[in-house]
Amino acid sequence: MLKNKLKLTTQRELDREEERITKLKAKWLFDSGVLDQLEAGTYKGLSEIHRTLFEDIYEFAGMIRDVNIAKDDFRFAPVMYLEHALRHVDKMPQSNFDEVVEKYVEMNIAHPFREGNGRAMRIWLDMAFKKEMGQIVDWNVIDKDDYLGATKRSPIKDIEIKHLLKNALTDDLSRESFMKGIDASYYYEGYSEFKTADLK
Repeated sequence: MLKNKLKLTTQRELDREEERITKLKAKWLFDSGVLDQLEAGTYKGLSEIHRTLFEDIYEFAGMIRDVNIAKDDFRFAPVMYLEHALRHVDKMPQSNFDEVVEKYVEMNIAHPFREGNGRAMRIWLDMAFKKEMGQIVDWNVIDKDDYLGATKRSPIKDIEIKHLLKNALTDDLSRESFMKGIDASYYYEGYSEFKTADLK
């Protein structure tokens, strides 16, 4: 269990508060207009999203991790190469759908933070799509297992994740669409106790 500012000592308590607090922060990012002012498609923009979501919970919010991490049998970029990997992602083009997704795949391989990468990165991906194409992902139409499987296989072949995301793009940039998207995105990580729209 990660050391946290809330001084919580059980994983269940931490998961619950993490979901509640970060969903409130995601709402604030949208409602304040800050999200549209951040750099789309850069590590700096992603770092700001992560810092905002997690600053009340973890000391490392928005900071590059200093430990190696893995999920299941996949190892993310080693710490010694992480800054190089992030510079590479920043230089990648993002002028069309394929380029945005390829950038997202590379950022996912980098996995720059100790915790909360997926949730921050899906907001970051939507920012890039919105800037470049005037669309976002309707995360509600992508099955959890399909998404997680496609993401896992994307470093070798990205056709699957591209297919899922392409078929889920929407022109609906409304607040309601964003909030539903946050809930669906969090569900992929096992967080589904709170509805974003109901939190105050």
